[in-house]
This record gives sequence, C-alpha cells and structure tokens, in this order.
Amino acid sequence: MPRAAPYDREATLEAAMGLFWRKGYHATSLKDLEAALAMKPGSIYAAFKSKQTLYLLAMERYFQRFRDQFRDRIAAAASPLQALADHLRSYAALSPGDANGQACMLVKSFVDTRSTDPVIADRAQGYLAEMRDEIAAGFERASQQGEIAPTSDCAALARRYQGYVNVLRLELHQGIAPADLRVLAESLAGEIEALRAGELSRDG
Repeated sequence: MPRAAPYDREATLEAAMGLFWRKGYHATSLKDLEAALAMKPGSIYAAFKSKQTLYLLAMERYFQRFRDQFRDRIAAAASPLQALADHLRSYAALSPGDANGQACMLVKSFVDTRSTDPVIADRAQGYLAEMRDEIAAGFERASQQGEIAPTSDCAALARRYQGYVNVLRLELHQGIAPADLRVLAESLAGEIEALRAGELSRDG
C-alpha cells in the first residue's frame, strides 16, 4: 500500500489560518479542517496535538504577517506620519473578496474565546497589545522626525489608531459600500495627517 505524501507544514498552517480567520475557533469543525487541510483526523492530531494548538499556530502566523507588513511599511517611509495615514487609506483600495477585508482575526479570536478558552483569548489580547506597540513606534518615529510634537502621547495615539483600523475592517466585513468606505478611510487618514498641523489633541 503506498504511503501518504508528507504534509507541507507551511501550506497546512496557511490553510488553517484562512479557515480559522473566516469561521472562528468554535465554529470550525473537524470536518472543516479535514477538507481545508486535506488531512485525516489522525494526521491532524499527530502533527498538531490538538485543535487548540493548531489554532494558536495559525493565529501566531496571522499576527506575525500583519505586524511585519506594517513594520516594513513604516520603516520604508520617508514620512512615518504619511505612512500611517496611507495605511488607513489602503483598506479602501482592497479588491472585492480580498481576505484583508475580514474583521481582524485577533479581535474575533478574543471575542469568540474570552469566556470559553482563556489560553486563546490571552494570546490574542497579547498580540493586540504587541500590535499597538508597533503602531506607537511609528508615531515615535514621526515625533523624532519632527512631524508631530515631541510631547505627543504615542501610546494614546496608537490606541486610537488601532481603533480606526478595527472600524475600517469591521465595516469591510459588514459589506460597506465602496464609496462610503473611501469617505470613512479618507476622514480617518485626514485626522492622522492633521496631527502634523496640531489640529488634534495629542492625548486623543
């Protein structure tokens, strides 16, 4: 009898991330995983020990991808403040069906498991905090370059900015009309740009 081909761990985690991101932890069944990963239950458990472990690995993959993309965008920009504003605008430029138009997997994970699986909920909350730190670092770069006041509360600005991102992604998830999304994204991006002119309070 021919042996089953060895699974591709990277491809498997990518497929698991997409499935869990769409359906959430509790709504994803073993049958769903079998179909998405093209693996039998025994093989799934042999490779990942448990559904929870697989979910944690998929969520880590999601976090690292979006953190690294955001970090690279800010690092490559001559103007960190402009990069922050343009990141908000980028959500209005997503093509229909783009996976990034879904609500944030970290937020969904925290809400879905807060009262049922504290391990997942705590990890999601930790990743959200790490993402805020990345955003705060972007504002700190803007402050160091003189784009915003040196006394700016970068942690408070990061919390507000993270809220802006979540609003845009929730609206996308709910199917907001593209024209309305562009107006919203432009309004939020404009608020970030207005920090340069001192039009917003620094403490949010």
